[in-house]
Amino acid sequence: MTRTFSLSLGRGGRLHRVPAPRHIDAASVLAYAHAVTPEPVRGPIDADRHPRDRLERDLSLTDATMLCISSIIGVGIFLTPGTVANVLPHPGLVLGAWFIGGLLSLAGALANAELGAMYPHAGGDYVYLREAYHPAAGFVVGWLSFFVIYAGTVATLAVGFAEGLDRFITLSGAEKTAAAIAITIVTSWINYSGVRAGAGFNNVTGYIKIVALVGLAVLGPLLGRGSTAHLRPLLSGATSIPLTGFGLALSPILFSYLGWNASVYVASEIRDPGRNVPRSLFVGLAICTAIYLLINAVYLYALPIDQLRGEVRVGEAAARLLFGTAGGTITAALVLASVVGCLNATILVGPRIAYAMALDGYFFRGVDLVHEAHRTPHVAIAVQAVTAIALVLLLHNFPSVLDYTTFAIVLATMADTTALYALRRRQPDRRRPYHAWGYPAVPALYFVANGGIAAAMLWGRPKECAIALAVTATAVPFYLRFARRSRRPHRRGP
Repeated sequence: MTRTFSLSLGRGGRLHRVPAPRHIDAASVLAYAHAVTPEPVRGPIDADRHPRDRLERDLSLTDATMLCISSIIGVGIFLTPGTVANVLPHPGLVLGAWFIGGLLSLAGALANAELGAMYPHAGGDYVYLREAYHPAAGFVVGWLSFFVIYAGTVATLAVGFAEGLDRFITLSGAEKTAAAIAITIVTSWINYSGVRAGAGFNNVTGYIKIVALVGLAVLGPLLGRGSTAHLRPLLSGATSIPLTGFGLALSPILFSYLGWNASVYVASEIRDPGRNVPRSLFVGLAICTAIYLLINAVYLYALPIDQLRGEVRVGEAAARLLFGTAGGTITAALVLASVVGCLNATILVGPRIAYAMALDGYFFRGVDLVHEAHRTPHVAIAVQAVTAIALVLLLHNFPSVLDYTTFAIVLATMADTTALYALRRRQPDRRRPYHAWGYPAVPALYFVANGGIAAAMLWGRPKECAIALAVTATAVPFYLRFARRSRRPHRRGP
């Protein structure tokens, strides 16, 4: 007797041979029908993802929101307020600039919320530019995002961690480099072990940061040795500050807000992404903006504006004045914890870009693999770790790595904004779970603000900007190579 088989599409898209029943009866027919029926799609928008994406939707709204918060709150709030005060030596202007920085970031979040809900895929801006223009446009931005923005940010934070560790343990230059490499390997291993492991660690460090910063904001005025006189007069003489000065102050402020779009890169792993991706962006950014305003008010309460100007370690200096030497030490430890949390969030997000590009055949072979047990893009995580370690060894010091990364981020976010306009025109009928509020004016404001910052950085830090542009240019020959190799035609989303 000849026995027939059917092919069943099982978990992860794998095909299984299912034997036909030997005996025709109701029970065997029902069992056979169940065996050859594909597993139901997980979630209402799960069909709108890359057909080869094997990552699972394990992240909740809380996970996605905390991912944004941890990505935003790194070292900026502890280091940049002195630079801002140096340009804007008025308490009212300092607070106003941080509030405007939050609003400008919200303008970018509005655009990304629409894009992320419309394309709940892995990869973020790579997907948006691919769909809006051409696979080549997506590849160039994806290449820039992976090798410059995320690998560069990992290197920046790792070097910052090593510098902060030197506050407690005296380290030589070689030992600082070793510490930066070690923390990169440890946090990469956590995320290699599973998205739940990475998200869980991120949630813990995120809550620690929120509780500690809110505690500083509350206890500073109640128990600290500051003065409300430092906040007065709020705006006296502020009209003498040129508009260009306000723009220069916004550059480090916007750097401190970077990371608000973290959840869009892992959208294929977020449950109900049409609702939760926009919510994670808005809630995360709102919490961080409130914390930033409170912390800057505490800094001004602790330090007169003249003393705040030019202060590098503002967080430590303010805590030391408020609570004594122990306060400065505790804040230094908080900075280290904040850096580790931000580093972990960055390592979780970045590999999804390379993974998404590899799914389309536009990256190195094997980067699209998903670990059978851990369900993570383990090869992409390893590639990012190696790249970040190479940057640590190449760029050596924190400021140069910072400028190298920030310039690339500004370029990528500007490209994202143009994709919003292009997709509104080219795909007007595509389902949009969220429509960007204030379109077209509000996203345009964000684009113009970032354009001004990019121009200022080109003028002030040409070497680091040139490195970012040079790495971007290397995308062209690699794209041509991958495009020739790939035999799969580009598939636009439904």
